[in-house]
Amino acid sequence: MRFIDHLVVGGSGNAPARKSPVFNPSTGQIQAEVALGDAALLDRAVQAALAVQPAWAATNPQRRARVMFEFKRLVEANMQELAELLACEHGKVVADAKGDIQRGLEVVEFACGIPHVLKGEFTNGAGPGIDVYSMRQPIGIGAGITPFNFPGMIPMWMFGVAIACGNAFILKPSERDPSVPVRLTQLMLEAGAPEGVLQCVHGDKEMVDAILDHPAIGAISFVGSSDIANYVYQRGAANGKRVQAMGGAKNHGIIMPDADIDKAVVDLVGAAFGSAGERCMALPVVVPVGEGTAEKLIDKLLPEIHALNVGTSLDPSSHYGPVVTSEHKARVESWITKCEEEGGKILVDGRNFTPQGLEGGFYVGPTLIDHVTPDMDSYHNEIFGPVLQIVRAPDFETALSLPSKHQYGNGVAIFTRNGHAAREFAARVNVGMVGINVPIPVPVAYHTFGGWKRSAFGDTNQHGMEGVKFWTKIKTITARWPDSTPEGGNAFIIPTMG
Repeated sequence: MRFIDHLVVGGSGNAPARKSPVFNPSTGQIQAEVALGDAALLDRAVQAALAVQPAWAATNPQRRARVMFEFKRLVEANMQELAELLACEHGKVVADAKGDIQRGLEVVEFACGIPHVLKGEFTNGAGPGIDVYSMRQPIGIGAGITPFNFPGMIPMWMFGVAIACGNAFILKPSERDPSVPVRLTQLMLEAGAPEGVLQCVHGDKEMVDAILDHPAIGAISFVGSSDIANYVYQRGAANGKRVQAMGGAKNHGIIMPDADIDKAVVDLVGAAFGSAGERCMALPVVVPVGEGTAEKLIDKLLPEIHALNVGTSLDPSSHYGPVVTSEHKARVESWITKCEEEGGKILVDGRNFTPQGLEGGFYVGPTLIDHVTPDMDSYHNEIFGPVLQIVRAPDFETALSLPSKHQYGNGVAIFTRNGHAAREFAARVNVGMVGINVPIPVPVAYHTFGGWKRSAFGDTNQHGMEGVKFWTKIKTITARWPDSTPEGGNAFIIPTMG
C-alpha cells in the first residue's frame, strides 16, 4: 500500500506512531496511508524554516519571481498527473480537478509579479531635508491549513503569495487527499526554492493545535468549516499570530423574472452539482422571484438534472463524481431527510444512489428540493453536497433579504437583464462576493477572495493585494540628511514637518 509521508527537511525520521487511511471515493477502497505528525515533527520543520528564511527574504524579489515562474511551468507540465491524482483522492472529475489546479496557478501567476507589488511608497521632501518611505517585509514563517475540497488551488493561493513575499511556509493539507499538496511541494523544490522554504506536514487536530501554538509561526491562513475557522482564529490570535480563517457558506442564486432562464439553468446545474457540491462557492440555494418564475425554473431544471451522469472521477463522461468519504455521504443524506421532515418537497431524490458496479463508492445523486423556508435547519446550515434547495420569494426585497440575513456571507449571484436591479442588489446585499449573471463569483487572482459574517474570521482576504498585505508587515522610515545640525537645534525632540 502506498504511504504518504511528510515532506520536511531531513525527512520525517522514524516510522509514524499514527496513520490515517486515504480512500478512493469512487470505489470506497483504501488506496494509501498518510502519516499523522505531532508537535515535535512540526518543530523540526519550523527550525528548518528559521534556518533558511532570512537568506530567502534577502534574495531579491526578481530572483524569487523566477522560482515562481519555474514552479508554474512545472505544474503545467505535470497537469495531467496532478489532476488524476487529485481526482482519485478527492472524487471530483479530472476536468474539474484541472480547473482546481489552474485556479491555484493563476495566483502563482500573480505572485510572479512580486517585484512590482512589493514596491513601497516614497515622499520626497516631507519636511526640510526629510524624506519618508515605506517598505514591505516578510512576516517570517507562515503556515497554511487547507481543506479537502480544493487540494491544489487553496495551497497555491496561500504559499504562492507567501513565498514570493520572502516567507518560509509550512503547509498542513487535509489528511483525506494529501498527495497533490505533497507533489506541489516537491515541484517547488524542483523549481529552485531552497530546501526548507516550503515544507508539507500532515496531521489532524494535534498538528493543527501545534501550528496554532508554535511561537515562531507568525501568520496562519485557514480554510474549512466555520466552527473550526472560529476556533483557529481565536486560538491563533490569542497566541499573538496574524490569522485569516475562511469558513462555510450557503450561497444564493437570485432569479429575477426577466432573467434568461435557459442560461440561468445551465449555470445553476453546474454551480450546484459540480464537484458534487463540495465547494464553498457552490450555489446550493436558488431563489426565484415570483411564482411564475419558480414554476418556469423548475420545468427547465428537472430535465437538466435528470440528464446528469454521476460516475467515477476518471470517467470523462461523468458530470460529477462521489463525495469525499462515506461519513460525508451519510451526512449529506441526513440533511436531505431533515429537509423533507421540515416540510421541503423533494422533486429529485439523490439518497441511496449507487451507479451500477460502483456499490462501494461514496455517491450521492443530484437532489432538488422545493418549498424550502428560512426557518428550516437544512436552509440555515451548510450541506456541502449535490443538493439544490428552492426558496421562493414574492419580490425583490424578500430575495435581497435572504442572503443578507443568513449566517453565512461568502458569495451570492443575481440573474437578471435589468442593470438597475443588479446594481441595487450588488450595493445592498450583505455578502462578500457578488456575481451578476455569474454563478460562481470567485474573483480573479489579482483581486481578492473573502466572505463576510461567519464565512470569514479576520480582517484580511486571500490573494491579490490583500494577500500581499497579509503575508508582509509594513515598515515606515523617516530620514533626514542635513548638511549639519542647525544652530540651536535639538537632536532629542521629535522632528515636525513644518
